[in-house]
Amino acid sequence: MSAPTEIAFDLVDHHGTPVDADSYRGDWLLVQFGFTACRVVCPRALAKLGEALERVGEHARLRPLYVTVDPERDTPAVLRTFLAASSPRFTGLTGTPEQVETAKRAFRVFARRRPDPDDPDGYAVPHTAMTYLVGPDRRLARHWPDTADAATIAADLAAALTAAPAR
Repeated sequence: MSAPTEIAFDLVDHHGTPVDADSYRGDWLLVQFGFTACRVVCPRALAKLGEALERVGEHARLRPLYVTVDPERDTPAVLRTFLAASSPRFTGLTGTPEQVETAKRAFRVFARRRPDPDDPDGYAVPHTAMTYLVGPDRRLARHWPDTADAATIAADLAAALTAAPAR
């Protein structure tokens, strides 16, 4: 059986700074894909992850990232405003549609724009509802389905962070 491949991405953070997987080398990445115009699933997932992060507490080597699946609407400024109001521990990541598509492929995330008459822009972007933990070696360490609760995620995070060797 082959070793898991390294997760790679090349995006822009919510401050407009280009980042890639190497920008976070040595850190654990808690990665959630979503979009700011999502009305139910994404806000619920971010709230749950916020609770899990509170249970774990501050950790210098844990970087929560929110990667958009809707780069047309989710500019760095939109992500920054959205996350400051709802999930300030997260750094938002966006980019060109091609850059976001590459990041989605790296995590095997499915997302496809579809018409939504209830959305002011006329569309939504349903997507894979998983949370990913990437280890300091840039390899996927684990993932949780949307049904995992905050306590489970927090316990798993704490165990991973405690077992991790110092860098």
